Amino acid sequence: MTTTAIRGGLVITAAEETHADVLIEDDKVAALAAPGSACAQSWHADRTLDATGKYVIPGGVDAHTHLDLPFGGTASSDDFETGTRAAAWGGTTTIVDFAVQSRGRALREGLDQWHAKAAGRCAIDYGFHMILSDVNESSLKELDLLVEEGVTSFKLFMAYPGVFYSDDGQILRAMQRAAGNGGLVMMHAENGIAIDVLVEQALAAGRTDPRYHGEVRKALLEAEATHRAIQLARVAGSPLYVVHVSAEEALAELAQARDKGLPVFGETCPQYLFLSTDNLAEPDFEGAKYVCSTPLRPREHQDALWRGLRTDDLQVVSTDHCPFCFSGQKELGRGDFSKIPNGLPGIENRMDLLHQAVVEGRITRRRWIEIACAAPARMFGLAPHKGTISPGSDADIVIYDPHAEQTLSAATHHMNVDYSAYEGKRVTGRVETVLSRGETVIDRHTYTGRAGHGRYVPRTTCQYLT
Repeated sequence: MTTTAIRGGLVITAAEETHADVLIEDDKVAALAAPGSACAQSWHADRTLDATGKYVIPGGVDAHTHLDLPFGGTASSDDFETGTRAAAWGGTTTIVDFAVQSRGRALREGLDQWHAKAAGRCAIDYGFHMILSDVNESSLKELDLLVEEGVTSFKLFMAYPGVFYSDDGQILRAMQRAAGNGGLVMMHAENGIAIDVLVEQALAAGRTDPRYHGEVRKALLEAEATHRAIQLARVAGSPLYVVHVSAEEALAELAQARDKGLPVFGETCPQYLFLSTDNLAEPDFEGAKYVCSTPLRPREHQDALWRGLRTDDLQVVSTDHCPFCFSGQKELGRGDFSKIPNGLPGIENRMDLLHQAVVEGRITRRRWIEIACAAPARMFGLAPHKGTISPGSDADIVIYDPHAEQTLSAATHHMNVDYSAYEGKRVTGRVETVLSRGETVIDRHTYTGRAGHGRYVPRTTCQYLT
């Protein structure tokens, strides 16, 4: 048995903050004890990590990533090796990626493809959601089998007609199935049929620049779809998780539903908290770097989203990491914004950006850990092994320097993409050391991990419902 002691740090979980030493035995947390106590002094560890003046926090759980995802005639530029390595650099130790069902094919076939993409390549632990592209009697039956083996969440799209889109009847059927098997329906809530009309009209009028991507994907159409998804979930008796909430109006729909006690949950992403339509309007096609869906909104939406995080109307901050290089990929949409691949890089930046919000007084330290670690672990059936530091939990632990300053930049990040969405942004706080199941992945700003260390993690059902 290998033992590690982390001494002298401030241990922060969603539940409490306490000065404590942490004992790790092999891949699990074995004990916490007050520094200098007889218990802590009795530990005879094989190695000791000094966390004096630092935070000791759970490894981040990023529940929304798209690694090696084919989209729009290309594919996201981070695969499971580069993407999970970058995640580790940013203090994330577990991701949940999206396996995709191809139209006309079985869910199992899509899931097997994603297992093959990830196997032996991940630096950190991973799980899968399942995207339903073709809701029919056969695929609905498969949902029951997937839940039994640990794929317990299913994403549907009200957007992207002809690609991922499901109509209300298909969505209702999927929700009814999930209500029976314990699965959690995740919804991309935008009215894709109406948006396609507005896209066609904008292009016909010569409005082709990236900023029009944000203008046609109206906040009201996100709100309308969110409202409709909530009502369908009520009819089906199903819980609902709305992904990448970007607009104040959509958040209001979630808040109203939660005020009624409905099992409705929401996620937002760093890009909606820190970026805006000002970025989409950057000249010389630079705005293409910021094209994602749901789109960036005017800056005034940000205060509402931060408020939603503080009041728990939004429970989770994930990245929706889906990077495309500016050169050769985003440039596919020159002259036609609708052809710009949708997605932003961010898997490495999430923990630091949210800590910056702590520094600025927008959220507390415990809330930082709640929305980035504990809540996604509970939401997607990874707790109590992930998202916390307690005896028996996986030793996924980050030693975090809250005083170190850094400047985010493509020149220094580790994501496989040729730009940073946060280029030049100065933040306070930096990951120093990362353990994944007790194994050092980042050692004082040096990568020591390896492809293949990360394990596939079957998940239980949503723990907010039990």
